[in-house]
Amino acid sequence: MFERFTKDARDVVKGAFEQVEGGGEGQCVEPEHLLLALLDREGSRGSFALSALGLGERRESVRQALREARRRAGLSQAEADALAGLGIDVTEIVARVEEVHGVGAMSGDRQDKRWWSGRPSFGRGAKDVLERSLRVALAQRDRRVGDEHILLALTVRPGVPAEVLADHGVTYESVVRVLYGGGGEAKAG
Repeated sequence: MFERFTKDARDVVKGAFEQVEGGGEGQCVEPEHLLLALLDREGSRGSFALSALGLGERRESVRQALREARRRAGLSQAEADALAGLGIDVTEIVARVEEVHGVGAMSGDRQDKRWWSGRPSFGRGAKDVLERSLRVALAQRDRRVGDEHILLALTVRPGVPAEVLADHGVTYESVVRVLYGGGGEAKAG
């Protein structure tokens, strides 16, 4: 599949690995790492779309929202709200766990999750995003998978990155509009 990736898309994947290796951001590449790598890009179609949608100057807000979700053990705000509807206060649980075990205790940053080589691997969610990016490219009738397709895949996959992007005005439809004009194609899921 990676042979169909453009240089920009490959750079996003490399950047996601760098997020994991250098930033203490877990031990597996997850969708959040792909989004963080996209935020660091410049001069690509994906970075153009993010800038056109006003995310360029709100990058730190996105990073903060991802950090907060990580502290909630990766739960999206919608999932935390659903648990609140059942009487489970995620904020209180996080506070109690962090009181005993330290800040970030629920983030899942355990050292024993790496493969025997000591290098991070792809988590299930990241694999899903990359597979969806191929389907998105095909739906848009693009022959190659670019970083814009990774961005589009992040917007259609349920979870924290899609929620954070939507909260910042970046949806599948808005990205398609910026990249392909008014019409766009049907959603590729």
